[in-house]
Amino acid sequence: MCGRYVNVAATADLTDEFDVEEILGDEVGPSWNVAPTDPVRIVVQRAPRDAGPNEAVRQLRTARWGLLPNWSRDRKSGAKMINARIETVTQKPAFKAAAARRRCLVPALGYYEWQKTDEGKIPHFLHQPDGRLLAMAGLYELWRDPALSDDDPHRWLWTCTIITQQATDLLGEIHDRNPVVVPVELREDWLDCSSDDAATASQLLGRMPEARLEPYVVSPAVGNVKNNGPELIEPVEDSGAAEQQRLEI
Repeated sequence: MCGRYVNVAATADLTDEFDVEEILGDEVGPSWNVAPTDPVRIVVQRAPRDAGPNEAVRQLRTARWGLLPNWSRDRKSGAKMINARIETVTQKPAFKAAAARRRCLVPALGYYEWQKTDEGKIPHFLHQPDGRLLAMAGLYELWRDPALSDDDPHRWLWTCTIITQQATDLLGEIHDRNPVVVPVELREDWLDCSSDDAATASQLLGRMPEARLEPYVVSPAVGNVKNNGPELIEPVEDSGAAEQQRLEI
């Protein structure tokens, strides 16, 4: 799964990287320890307000991490849906409609995963070898809060989830799941939901290449959501297994 990640890119950098045409939602500051239910930046392709469906543009939006299907009774269930499995994302009722109509990219510098060993769980930071941003495959939803009035600007809550797949090679030695990373050449297709068909999402997911990420051991301080700073992604020596300090993929 993906339960913590890092996104410290400025809005201007995200705009350039993802060819964003419109910026919406509250500003989100840099975070070295993004946790479930935190506000995050996502990239979507939607028509601006009062525009036709054929006028969709690339948007940078703010959403809460943890998907809330539109039939949810309250906000609580979102914390349980931070990830969607690639094997069932186009079939489960919680994700099927979003897979067809509301796909997004979730930018990240990298993410954390904990490897289970005889000495305990060892946190790793996984990232692109060249340091470029990851574009994690995601879905988003709009949920209408029934407790708020029609004129309340917060009545609509944007939420998102990250799609994960079975990890392979050395990534699988750290954890059995990893986020689906969308390569540059498939970003446009992933964001284009004009077909309104979950089969399109399934076909695109089948074309995603395996993630080729570089992991290294980091401080256990990342396990506490109160800790948030660049020191969290600094490599440290794993005293229990020095030979696993850095895995090359």
